[in-house]
Amino acid sequence: MNQHLSSLHDLSIDDTRHLYPPVSVLHELNLANKRLEKLLTDLRNEHNADADLRNIAREVGRAVEVNPDIALASVFLNQIAGSYAVRHCIETAVVVVLVARGLARTPSEVLSLTAAALTMNVGMIRQQDNFQCKMGCLDDDEMALVRRHPAESAELLKYAGVEDDEWISAVLLHHENDDGTGYPEGKSREQITQNARLISLADRYCAQVSARNYRCSLPPDEAMDKVLADTAHMSDPVLAEQFRRQLGKYPPGCLVRLANGETGVVTQRESAQGVIEVRCLRDSSGKTIPIALHRHTNQPDCAIEAVLSEDDAELRFSMKQIWGAQAAL
Repeated sequence: MNQHLSSLHDLSIDDTRHLYPPVSVLHELNLANKRLEKLLTDLRNEHNADADLRNIAREVGRAVEVNPDIALASVFLNQIAGSYAVRHCIETAVVVVLVARGLARTPSEVLSLTAAALTMNVGMIRQQDNFQCKMGCLDDDEMALVRRHPAESAELLKYAGVEDDEWISAVLLHHENDDGTGYPEGKSREQITQNARLISLADRYCAQVSARNYRCSLPPDEAMDKVLADTAHMSDPVLAEQFRRQLGKYPPGCLVRLANGETGVVTQRESAQGVIEVRCLRDSSGKTIPIALHRHTNQPDCAIEAVLSEDDAELRFSMKQIWGAQAAL
């Protein structure tokens, strides 16, 4: 053994941590977003995109695995750069990874579902940002495109070399409703797979917690209640229960006011004991706390009293300040 390897062998794990920079979840998600945007925008000119899309799906999955709390917080704190159309797919994929793993799906199944979330809207990827910026209702031609996009996305993926039936099916069915009012084919309950339901649920939830030009974002607790109460879409109690368990009523990145009047940001998903950690950045009088205080919702007067919008919370912080190097941009 050479001298360098010998000296490394003699170090403890704690001693060697400084030799390897920590993986930044935010950095990895933003890199995946850049790669995905380039690939989706040019997918009509690709004939063998399966491997590249799967690699991006793996990158998203690895980022979530490094720290799922940071990955979720990036959704609520708008930390994925780029166009809304692609960012929304990355955010949906983060949620899908967590719930699919909670459902004990195999790694290959999780990968297919993640890839489906990343590509669910490729059939209208060029128009989606225009829809996002539009103040009024979509016109008839635009609505026709929206209703066609699952089928067009599926066909485009096949043309680009994707042969995974579960992936294609989830994309094709993710806007179908239990009551037959969905699109593109008006399928009903028995014809809709759980995979498609999962993509649909994550898609609608992430859309609700994102601000649009024509409306504000919904707080996470309200968005959760709204998407799970929609009887047109949901008839899968197992999926609904896992969705609640993996995200929680107050997910990481949620801005909150505690019973004691302090305001801060939720940093971890709810524990098995029902406890949530909050880093408080303003005291009850509204003054900035120089060093964020760790609070737990089982402490006296530390229960979550309200979820706050970014404007109402008036909190300014970087994710690195709260979560450390794994949340560095």
